[in-house]
Amino acid sequence: MQLQQLRYFVAVADLGHFTRAADHLHVAQPSLSQQIRSLERELGSELVHRGRGHSTLTDAGQALLPLARRILADADSARVAVRETLSLRRGRVRLGAPPSLCTSLVPDVLHAYRTRYPGVELQVREDGSRDLVRVLAAGELDLALIVTPTDAPGLALTELLREDLVLVSARPLFPRPRRARIEDLRERPLVMFREGYDVREATLAACRAAGFSPEFAVEGGEMDAVLSFVQAGLGAAVVPGMVAARTGLTATPFTSPAMRRTINLAHGAEVPLSRAASAMREVLLEYAKS
Repeated sequence: MQLQQLRYFVAVADLGHFTRAADHLHVAQPSLSQQIRSLERELGSELVHRGRGHSTLTDAGQALLPLARRILADADSARVAVRETLSLRRGRVRLGAPPSLCTSLVPDVLHAYRTRYPGVELQVREDGSRDLVRVLAAGELDLALIVTPTDAPGLALTELLREDLVLVSARPLFPRPRRARIEDLRERPLVMFREGYDVREATLAACRAAGFSPEFAVEGGEMDAVLSFVQAGLGAAVVPGMVAARTGLTATPFTSPAMRRTINLAHGAEVPLSRAASAMREVLLEYAKS
């Protein structure tokens, strides 16, 4: 059964005449008649009573007519949906990002994308880099921002930016402004993220390299909780610089070599990106350059 056959059949039903239907569709009348006969053979039933001056539908034709209209309408809707998707008037992007980026980089990127492509649906998954790699590999995301080093087999990685980690506190930590040293964390209780945060792992690794393990004032929070605990004066915390810039807390950079993390844009290496996801990738790259 072909859409063309159904279109010819509906035209005959509406106009009640093979010749008028052929003229309306700008096709030869014998061709139209042949297509309807082919449809009747395929369905195993006569669909049209052929009279000299007028054609009417058989019972089988009456049963087919509403279904044929629905099929043709769905086909037209499919064409429109594909056309709008290709022009980015419609579509969907599934983006994953760690919590620290969801409170810093991601809102600006989504705003820029939404301004350009208001008809595209945006879905965001907030999770740690390891979990995002797993979900992305399973095909449940189109793109993900992940912090390396993270084992990411089967994924294509593009370095997006490098971000310094800074020490935030409710009040200035030193009598005179200066940069912090890793050794300054030796006797200073920290507000520490839960396990699984890349910032936690980076902080602990830097402290171990300096020969000590830090003391925790509070341990186990998510990003918002950690910032609130710092604001309440429970201790200082090491956080990404882009996050610190939005908090109103006192941010103290570290001396060289600075604590730093690399943020990569990842997607499936063997899976072509949709037009909407490709456009999101371009917006992310533009943001990183700016």
